[in-house]
Amino acid sequence: MAAKDKGGMDKIKGKAKEMTGKVTGDREQQAEGKMQQARGEAKKMKGKAQERVQETQRSAKRDRT
Repeated sequence: MAAKDKGGMDKIKGKAKEMTGKVTGDREQQAEGKMQQARGEAKKMKGKAQERVQETQRSAKRDRT
């Protein structure tokens, strides 16, 4: 599973935590949810960056041949 896919799951879980915290009035759970969403976004961006690096490497390799 790619890092950006894992990031998507973190974002979904984080949003669920945040919403649960809002409904129950649990500010700590809301904050945890927001942090998990941010972590998910970071994983997603990392995954995209890694894919771009790999694409660039493949392209450079093709250009050399």
